Amino acid sequence: MTELNLTDEHVLVSSRGGLGRITLNRPRALNALSLDMIRTISGVLDDWRENTDVETIVIDSTDPRGLCAGGDVRALREAIIAGQMHEAAEFFRAEYAMNAAIAEYPKPIVAIANGITMGGGIGIAGHASHRIVTETSKLAMPETRIGFTPDVGGTWLLAHAPGRLGEYLGLTGTTMNASDAIATGFADYFVPFERVSSLIEALETRADPSTVTELILLFDETAEPSTLVAERGWIDDAFGRGSVAEIAERLNELSTDAEVGAHAAAALQLLTEMSPTSLAVTLASVRHARTLDGVRAVLAQEFNLADWLWAESNDMVEGIRAQLVDKDRNPHFLPATIAEVPADTGARALAHRATPPLWN
Repeated sequence: MTELNLTDEHVLVSSRGGLGRITLNRPRALNALSLDMIRTISGVLDDWRENTDVETIVIDSTDPRGLCAGGDVRALREAIIAGQMHEAAEFFRAEYAMNAAIAEYPKPIVAIANGITMGGGIGIAGHASHRIVTETSKLAMPETRIGFTPDVGGTWLLAHAPGRLGEYLGLTGTTMNASDAIATGFADYFVPFERVSSLIEALETRADPSTVTELILLFDETAEPSTLVAERGWIDDAFGRGSVAEIAERLNELSTDAEVGAHAAAALQLLTEMSPTSLAVTLASVRHARTLDGVRAVLAQEFNLADWLWAESNDMVEGIRAQLVDKDRNPHFLPATIAEVPADTGARALAHRATPPLWN
């Protein structure tokens, strides 16, 4: 086994039998991505791109609780508070470049999205060529809860989910299980967790002409039907409306329905807990992503939106405080309600261009 000389203890790297392995190892933070971790992963991917000794790459975690809970947003908040916006931008530039590299990688990347895989974790697993979930998988893009908007290329996945499930998932931050993730296009295969180690071993020792896909199918099992997809009727109805305010109004109307009332009421309650500004930006982002031509273009849009949010709103600083710092779960977002958000918020955010842009 070849070990690369890396200084980041939070990313373990090895290669054997044509298989390169990148294992996230920051259990105290559930593998929340730091800038050093992102740079290490990107450096390894660059090194292996032309390395003929590495044919396939696996990305997994030492922590059975999850692959990655997201980016290190606490550190990001501190940078923003300190007025060090260049540091915040540097983090996002590095992370988005890593996301693009995974999406465009010339070799198979097998991502094991076991357990909690959210936010920045979706940016790693969601763009891999072979995306595996297990019975413990919990996938989500919960950025509106912390006053931000789905990023890391996540709006590409949300935009291409069936019907209006992308709007629903992006706005509410609802967690998907393995079945939901496969049905919405966030994952490809269901492999029971107890078989994952055997799958990785098989990837190390496989003999040609077996392909990575053929090998994974030996371990793949049929996931249960997605309950999320089964609820598309009321979700498409409500989340296909023209604005967040109209979505909330329709959910309120549906909350009295004998069949779907409880679900609609729960979705409406979630919306009231999120940043109203983030909701408007996210709705615009997901819908405009449907007009773009790939992950790289979506990442550029997300970078512009992030830059706009930092300049126009304090909701991200406040949301991270409430959820992860003080943990009082009582953010004071401004504006405080969906009704108070200017109708042109989404359009103004989409029109913004960061300087310099993400891609030169």
